Amino acid sequence: MARIVIIVGHALPGTYCGALAEAYMRGAESAGHQVSLFNTASMTFDPILRGGYRSLQALEPDLAAARTAIQAADHMVIIFPLWLGTLPAIFKGFLERVIQPDIFEPAKTGKFATPWKGKSARIVMTMGMPGFIYRWYFGAHALKMLKRNILGFLGVGPIRSTIHGSIEGVSGEKRAQWLADMEALGRAAG
Repeated sequence: MARIVIIVGHALPGTYCGALAEAYMRGAESAGHQVSLFNTASMTFDPILRGGYRSLQALEPDLAAARTAIQAADHMVIIFPLWLGTLPAIFKGFLERVIQPDIFEPAKTGKFATPWKGKSARIVMTMGMPGFIYRWYFGAHALKMLKRNILGFLGVGPIRSTIHGSIEGVSGEKRAQWLADMEALGRAAG
């Protein structure tokens, strides 16, 4: 049994990103995995890291619960829409607040800290443009940033990704297939 944390980085409730998360959760729970789901749209927290990384900022209860679940998880699932070529601001704020300097305590002794080593991750992105255009022309820069500069830097690996492009224009059948695919990924904890 894996401990899985799902994070939906969206500013709005009731979205297709949320539906993807629920499908993954259904699959994971049906396979006996322990799942925690956090959706930034329904969380209460200040998304601004007021002191930068110079000092700790107390975590609101929603962030403290998310951080505890992330720390305990074996596998992370991160789902968000591509907005203005990157992460929605609320999701970036969530990450900045959860990943505060105290996670890197070993770095103070001169050791390279990889506090989330041993965790795996799946990143699921939705976007208006075709997925292949995002990968080929735009270089999938937001995906690479999240994989390499945040999750990889923290020691997470392997990190797999799923991109659902042209989200507004796909058929209901295609959306249903994507939900079924997410449920299957949840059963496999992949």
